[in-house]
Amino acid sequence: MVDDSRKMIGTTLKTIVALAVASLVASPSLADVKVAFIEGAPKDKFVITNSGACDLPAAKVTIDLSGSASGLVFDVTDTGPGVEVFQPLQIVSGRQLVSRATDVFDGDRSVTLELDGLTMGQVVSFTIDVDDTNGSREITVTDDEILGATVDVVTQNGQFTDVFVANSEAVVRIPDCAV
Repeated sequence: MVDDSRKMIGTTLKTIVALAVASLVASPSLADVKVAFIEGAPKDKFVITNSGACDLPAAKVTIDLSGSASGLVFDVTDTGPGVEVFQPLQIVSGRQLVSRATDVFDGDRSVTLELDGLTMGQVVSFTIDVDDTNGSREITVTDDEILGATVDVVTQNGQFTDVFVANSEAVVRIPDCAV
């Protein structure tokens, strides 16, 4: 009887130690939000994707062009700093997930979408015209020109930010699925 108790205690302790070690080395689940910019004519497109390992609850996603390498602006009317063709903001996928989008005026450099949530793999995208104010081809935005623009994701647990890189993408890492 004593030997059986010792075996049970030994097995229990081994299980506890194994679980403790596993929890220390396990990588955390992330609710990553990837934002891709796709140059197009006459409309440019931003695609917001939950590329993480868990669902994202309600959040505000802000795309801010003010730090971009070439002075990017939104061109939504035929007046203002934009050139030639203009396109207002139009949500083209995931409309049911967007509770609010800020108004975008010609020459603005940021837009915020308030999302009710974004499950794994879910996408929200919108079209708009983006022009550069420092380049030679103002109506065409290249990968290098969006460098430095940022994406902020605000959840109930904080603000998380990433910068657009050479492939015209930013991936905001949200460190815990319990956000």
